[in-house]
Amino acid sequence: MLAALKERFGRLDILINNAGIAHANLAVAQLPVECWAEVMAINLTGMFLVTRSALPLMNRGGAIVNNLSISAERVFPGSSAYTASKHGALGFTNTLREELRDQGIRVIALLAGATDTAIWNTFWPDAPRKKMMSADTVAEAVVDALTLPPESTLEELRILPTAGVL
Repeated sequence: MLAALKERFGRLDILINNAGIAHANLAVAQLPVECWAEVMAINLTGMFLVTRSALPLMNRGGAIVNNLSISAERVFPGSSAYTASKHGALGFTNTLREELRDQGIRVIALLAGATDTAIWNTFWPDAPRKKMMSADTVAEAVVDALTLPPESTLEELRILPTAGVL
């Protein structure tokens, strides 16, 4: 994908790492190691691999947005692999930001609260979707962060539903 992007456009201005999976609501003692490994591979290692491959295509003024979830800072019982992957992704994001600061590439940690997306079908199918934010609301906030003047960086974008924690 990135080779095709390089051939067609020569550069990448914005990378949004948004791929992620959850797992069934299971305590650590019941969570299969294969489930743990799959969540880590997609949510954390996948972000690393895509970012590492994209960096040679990025120049000053570029931006990376890592969609982490509020789970990067908060703990929810029954979601150990998901929570650990998001905590790890926050550490990766913060390290990446410092490594790229001198190059003028912004790195934004997106910490969205409950957003009405399909991921809820995995760990809480009966979640109160009407209390959640829409994906469009989160996308608008990301666009606002990306259109700040080039001499500024919004390092963390935390957006939560007005209805509060679910």
